[in-house]
Amino acid sequence: MEYGKWELFIPPGQDGYPPVPHGSKLKVVIRAQNGELLYRISPWARYVVRDEDKVNYDWVHWNPPQSYIHKHPSPKRLKSLRIYESHVGIASPEGKVASYKNFTYNVLPRIKDLGYNCVQLMAIMEHAYYASFGYQVTSFFAASSRYGTPDDLKEMIDVAHSMGITVLLDVVHSHASKNSEDGLNKFDGTDSCFFHSGHRGNHQLWDSRLFDYANWEVLRFLLSNLRMWIEDYRFDGFRFDGVTSMLYHHHGIGTGFSGDYNEYFGLHVDEDALCYLMLANHMIKFLHPECITIAEDVSGMPALCRPVAEGGGGFDYRLAMAIPDKWIQIIKELKDEDWNMGNIVHTLTNRRYEEKYIAYAESHDQALVGDKTLAFRLMDAEMYTNMSVLSPLTPVIDRGIQLHKMIRLITHALGGESYLNFMGNEFGHPEWLDFPRRGNNESYHYARRQFNLTEDHLLRYRFLNAFDRDMNKWEEKFGWLASPPAYVSEKHESNKVIAFERAGLIFIFNFHPYQSYVDYRVGIETPGKYEILLDSDAAEYGGHQRLDHSTEYFSEEYPHNYRPNSLMQSNSQTTFSQHPRRCHRHHIEVKC
Repeated sequence: MEYGKWELFIPPGQDGYPPVPHGSKLKVVIRAQNGELLYRISPWARYVVRDEDKVNYDWVHWNPPQSYIHKHPSPKRLKSLRIYESHVGIASPEGKVASYKNFTYNVLPRIKDLGYNCVQLMAIMEHAYYASFGYQVTSFFAASSRYGTPDDLKEMIDVAHSMGITVLLDVVHSHASKNSEDGLNKFDGTDSCFFHSGHRGNHQLWDSRLFDYANWEVLRFLLSNLRMWIEDYRFDGFRFDGVTSMLYHHHGIGTGFSGDYNEYFGLHVDEDALCYLMLANHMIKFLHPECITIAEDVSGMPALCRPVAEGGGGFDYRLAMAIPDKWIQIIKELKDEDWNMGNIVHTLTNRRYEEKYIAYAESHDQALVGDKTLAFRLMDAEMYTNMSVLSPLTPVIDRGIQLHKMIRLITHALGGESYLNFMGNEFGHPEWLDFPRRGNNESYHYARRQFNLTEDHLLRYRFLNAFDRDMNKWEEKFGWLASPPAYVSEKHESNKVIAFERAGLIFIFNFHPYQSYVDYRVGIETPGKYEILLDSDAAEYGGHQRLDHSTEYFSEEYPHNYRPNSLMQSNSQTTFSQHPRRCHRHHIEVKC
């Protein structure tokens, strides 16, 4: 056929049934230019499986007599995205590879109850190496068979839609696995099929192959891949992984970005890759305007989240990747009394004008072995011994629980136009995430999420879980993520207080390690009566109950911090409260 394509048509048998039965194993055999016969899996294979006694995957013809029929429409496009970043295989307390079915019936109800309205699925595109976290893709059109069948995934997405949950796919078009017998590498015997030849076609840190985005057949392959996931499986959009690696010839390796425009425009930019991303977003929005696209870019490329018609990249959102780095840095390097309020606020609010950001305090990156989650950095070894309500509330656990809540709320409310959380981190999941591999004797002990910890009323994990749930539900009611950016009225360095207004609400945070305040004045725009809606010091969140929630706070026509009105917090116990309709506060008694 044209463009070097090949087609084989096999007519139905006399009984009218397809000549290749459902479940048959298939191979593509290619005679290379040197005469060698190459046994390959079709790049478009929809289902590949690996037998326990084999190393490579086999292509299995997936054509069931009755495919799954979607029953529920996709949710309407959301104004506020509250994303639950998930991995199907680890979504169980048991030490095994969990299934699509498990996620459908055990995890989706949990996500709904927590108030998240979007789930972002990692490691769905088939990958031969489980420990790659799904980022070394071998079969781009195949849903991973280690969790179940394609129909199981379709059912999972359909059930999510029935709950009003939007489903995004973590799509990996930035690179591909080096596997050849069950991957794309050397498909025709050369190193230039699908990928750049030579040094340009290899990623030196990821040990993977890099696509040739100037090749028309590569573009057709990747664009049709996106359409397949939307139209066959009903995904509602994508989080594009590794966008920084795509945008630059240096792939971001050994490169820092200060914001200088010379870092974004020049010969070091891979224009072919940038044009592919613009083309992909244009196609998605043209065919499925309700779909959402997210860019994982650490460089801050200008206009990446502006429409293609404006010369932008066409993405709807970008990840605010500086925020988790900032929290790690200050927890790791600074004493509590040395935290810089202005620097925290700057990091949370420093984003490109009219480009939407997804804020997060931590994602899967911080949960992986070799790194630490916020909870583990804050409480470390004491999580093993003092998370029971029957044990003393030590200064370390008390501080850790309170800061965990405060960090997540201020990130949620101030850091962007959407919010993301990695599964389990909402309740301070102990330990790290490590997939079975030779280095850990193929153990699944750390490749799981212990959701059961939140169901034990003798453990303090339930306090963090409850706070995360209520934080999301207040956002659902008031919609601060979809509101204009917050007005920060106070970032007081010696008092360690941050106060801001957004969506008609007042947020007040006291990060001081031991100081509470009485009769603390806070500037506000809107006069009226305020009451407490969310208090991190409440008993149900593991707090000390130092605020009287029946107290009403009335504004005064007294300018303060460049606001025309103000109110006084007059509780005799501790930190803050606020809001014409909602408020937050917290105080830490211990000196750390």
